[in-house]
Amino acid sequence: MKRSTKIILAIVVVLIIARLLLPYFVLRYLNKLMADMGSYTGHVEDVDIALVTGSYQIKDLRIRKINGKIKEPFLSVPKIDLSVEWKSLFKGALVGEVECYRPELNFAFSNNEQASQTGRELDWTKLVKDILPIQINRFAAYDGKIDLVNLFEATKTDLSLEKVALDIRNIRNVEEKETRLPSPVTASGDVPGWGGTMKFGAGMYLLKPLPDFNYNLSFDNLQLVKLNDLARKYGNVDFERGTISVVSEMAMYDGRLVGYFKPLTKNMKIFKLKEPGEDRKIGRFFTELLAEGGAAILKNQKRDQVATRIPLRGTVENTETEVWPIIIGVLRNAYVEAFTTEFDNTVTFKDAVDNLKEDFKEKREEKKAERKEARQERKEERKQKRRERKEARKKD
Repeated sequence: MKRSTKIILAIVVVLIIARLLLPYFVLRYLNKLMADMGSYTGHVEDVDIALVTGSYQIKDLRIRKINGKIKEPFLSVPKIDLSVEWKSLFKGALVGEVECYRPELNFAFSNNEQASQTGRELDWTKLVKDILPIQINRFAAYDGKIDLVNLFEATKTDLSLEKVALDIRNIRNVEEKETRLPSPVTASGDVPGWGGTMKFGAGMYLLKPLPDFNYNLSFDNLQLVKLNDLARKYGNVDFERGTISVVSEMAMYDGRLVGYFKPLTKNMKIFKLKEPGEDRKIGRFFTELLAEGGAAILKNQKRDQVATRIPLRGTVENTETEVWPIIIGVLRNAYVEAFTTEFDNTVTFKDAVDNLKEDFKEKREEKKAERKEARQERKEERKQKRRERKEARKKD
């Protein structure tokens, strides 16, 4: 047997052995890595590796909270594909892409730590870096599910999203674009508990602890009767029928944001003279009667809708809005021009940048006023001291 043939056979044998043993070592590494993540722990059932294509597959990944009251795992993904992004490799960048199939996220909100499950205790950036051997430039999820348990704790109201599709591209800015928001993000899903659908589209800059973005978000045709727990708690009314759609545009730069929410109700009915099977209190009876009358006055008769536009401005920690624009929006929809469920296209990323500049100007003016006031105080103090010295000399 020729020496070259022996070398080739040896290489083939080594590759076969590596192919057989490598998944075992990777599986052990992943499970050891996720065994202790503070208040969470994780487990992977199996790993499959393709050496030729430079990809591997994680099967049945689960992350759950330790000593929590939540039965469902925080994260469950039956299959994750991880591979090299070849089109980026041709551009000289070694980055990867991740595709998750039927992932499930289960959030639970509560003041009780054992009944809370939000994942905020984990350093997800570090975990992803440890699991994935290269940086990720694209992330996608298909047929996902997100459960937000006890989202509104006062009413124990849950929210679920199903058939969630998510696609995030150019995370590492491999494709150089002449824009501050080079990473396109799209998402969609159904809202089965409340009826309706959700759509989301954005441009983002993700290489910051607090990403910059400019998004469009819409929830269409949510059933008002599904929101009665919230309506009773915060408005002392409930709905008999109707739908609500919410449209929003928002831009954020360095933590300063600007945008709006535009809620639109259609075919809404609040008051019913007699509600069978319910012991309605007299207070709610008159509240619903007044609300129905107000809605009738402020309704756009042609489209049978009540709507307004709620402008927002501020920071992530402190977002502000004004009452008068909301009232004017209601009147405009009723008597001037009806709002639509389309985006106004009035919010741009430049607005967020200008908002930050305005904030700097305001702070500069405030500091200037503070310095002026301090100088005036020092001036008055000096005058007072001179008067005191003059009076003292007179006495002497």
